[in-house]
Amino acid sequence: MFAHGQTVIRLMEQFAPKSLAMEGDPIGLQLGSADKPVKKVLVALDVTDEVAEEAIRLQADMIIAHHAVMYRPVRHLRTDLPAGKLYAKLLKHDISVYIAHTNLDVAEGGVNDVLADALGLRETEPFARLEHGELVKLAVFVPESHHRQVMQAVFDAGAGWIGNYSHCSFNVEGTGTFLPHEGADPFLGSVGKMESAVEIRLETIVPGELLNRVVQAMLKAHPYEEVAYDVYPLKRKGSVRGLGRVGKLPNPMALKELAERVKASYRVPAVRMVGDPGREIRKAAVLGGSGREFVHDAMRAGADVLITGDIDYHTAMDALAAGFAVIDAGHNIEKLVKPAVAHRLNDMLGKEGYATVAVASEVDTEPFRFV
Repeated sequence: MFAHGQTVIRLMEQFAPKSLAMEGDPIGLQLGSADKPVKKVLVALDVTDEVAEEAIRLQADMIIAHHAVMYRPVRHLRTDLPAGKLYAKLLKHDISVYIAHTNLDVAEGGVNDVLADALGLRETEPFARLEHGELVKLAVFVPESHHRQVMQAVFDAGAGWIGNYSHCSFNVEGTGTFLPHEGADPFLGSVGKMESAVEIRLETIVPGELLNRVVQAMLKAHPYEEVAYDVYPLKRKGSVRGLGRVGKLPNPMALKELAERVKASYRVPAVRMVGDPGREIRKAAVLGGSGREFVHDAMRAGADVLITGDIDYHTAMDALAAGFAVIDAGHNIEKLVKPAVAHRLNDMLGKEGYATVAVASEVDTEPFRFV
């Protein structure tokens, strides 16, 4: 059985919730329809003509990309121009395009975790635009016969995570009472007769941004016509979330040595470096994409160097004057996330019993050539 397009999107948004994206970021389904079975998903960094051809060759039904295929407002659909020609090709072959951008940067296991892991950084944490995720507690009363069904539904929707532990809940048995009135269609008992039933009170933790999804999954799995449930705000905060990662290198090394390590780990032919090549680096910050707005965040986090892409001349001069090191490895280093996303999707699809497969694009979308 192949997953429906909406199912693939649900799983992707379970991994990288849309609520994590920066305001105004063009994410989500940008082209085509999610109302179809999906046999194969192609995970790409960019959606170019070459990537579209790869998707056609692989018979992919959906592309999940990091960078938007429609970044600026579309004012016309002219198929004699490059953008319109690309959209027409994708639509002709019924290939939908879904975008996960800054939400994938922030997500655990997303772009910045992949970049940090590639360098072997330890004790990592976000360092830019930090916030603590809001947590709520969901309590629902379920008849004993449907307890496991409802519990699994809320877990599948993203509830029950505490740190590195999943499927966390508390369950206690009790007796529920109810009197169905005229117009009711009770799962148990009959209209006009007082009833009692053995019920389980199921409690679990839910990230605030997933509450609606978890509640809808709970209601769908629950057999009652009117479900009794409570949602409690918690003073306890969730995990720290934000852009970038900062952590300790496995061993101290000179800036020049680290630059060579970045080249090898990120598979790039060259990097630009700001700072004394012999400077000792113990703690590094990494940030996918353009890091020019986050140099001071990296400094405040105690990093000796920021490894990122798209650093402009004046930002480099400011960093140099402040005695801070920067390694500009290019925006395209985000390519490392492609196999990670494909692996994560395959794991989630497999656990739900789907035959749909995700593959990482092998197209090199680096626009620059080095001479």
